[in-house]
Amino acid sequence: MTTTRGAKKTSGETALAIKAPKAAKVTKTARVAKSTKAKNATKATKATKATKATKTPKAAKASKTAKTAAVTASSETVKTTGTSKSAANANAKSVAAGIRVGIGGWNFAPWRGEFYPADVPQSRELEYASGHVTAIEINSTYYGTQKATSFARWHDATPDDFIFTLKASRYATNRRVLAEGADSVRRFLESGITELGSKLGPILWQFAPTKVFDADDFESFLELLPARQDGLALRHAMEVRHDSFMDPAYLKLARKYKVATVYTDNPDFPSMPDLTADFVYIRLMCADAKLRSGYPPRELDAWAEHVRTWAAGGQPEKLPRVATDSAGAGKGKAKRRDVYLYFINGAKERAPAAAMALLERLQKK
Repeated sequence: MTTTRGAKKTSGETALAIKAPKAAKVTKTARVAKSTKAKNATKATKATKATKATKTPKAAKASKTAKTAAVTASSETVKTTGTSKSAANANAKSVAAGIRVGIGGWNFAPWRGEFYPADVPQSRELEYASGHVTAIEINSTYYGTQKATSFARWHDATPDDFIFTLKASRYATNRRVLAEGADSVRRFLESGITELGSKLGPILWQFAPTKVFDADDFESFLELLPARQDGLALRHAMEVRHDSFMDPAYLKLARKYKVATVYTDNPDFPSMPDLTADFVYIRLMCADAKLRSGYPPRELDAWAEHVRTWAAGGQPEKLPRVATDSAGAGKGKAKRRDVYLYFINGAKERAPAAAMALLERLQKK
């Protein structure tokens, strides 16, 4: 049948006619939604950029604050570890005055947490200790031969102006007849000690408390000690522990060979402040564990004064001498002397604090 323009639409056509506007409307709605979504996305992007722009200064500020905190923490760590310039300068002043103050060794379990901070590894204890004291007496050399590589390593781990004194082999001194220790003396001196170079200080020869003074026997021993080793000048110090050595004859012999006599505050051993060489060697052994610095402040003050007097070429008047005519190892104008003082044994856990307390006093005029 032919359909005219004015004829009625079929039900299908009517449905299509109804759907068409709806579809258009949906399409239009979708377009609006898409446009709205795009606008929202644009706004979100701008908001994100704005947020980032706002956060950037804050982040920079936070970063700057973190850096400042890190620098402050680093500064505090430096102060704690004693590697600060002030500590180095303090050490330099003592060295310039020819005064060395130190401890015996550096590996000592009770010093962990007491002297060494928790963040200092054992492998760096020597480095840390040498930043707080100006010298260390090595005692391990007394018990056994050390390797040349060890001396070289100790040299490299410490400041340029640091000093080591070495306790010589016990096999050279713990003998009935000292002259028979020639091989032990030689082995010790040829073990590589000169790897310390300019950091090699005096060599300490410690004798048993049972060793009685015999002039001929002792002179035979002194004759074994060379003035140089591998081209390096040597200094020798005698730690005699029997009262028979408190004899002008011993002092005369020590001066003849220009060896120092160790002074100690230990009442069990002879204490002789009599000068026998151009340097002074002191070992303090009476630290008290109950005192933070091992010694009462007044005693540390007194030791600071004694050390200054010795270094200036004088003789502490308050320390009684064996011979009244032994004000010096020689006659003439007093000359400045090097002084080595160590806090040894006693309450050893207090040794570092005692050494630092004395060094602090020696910085004061």
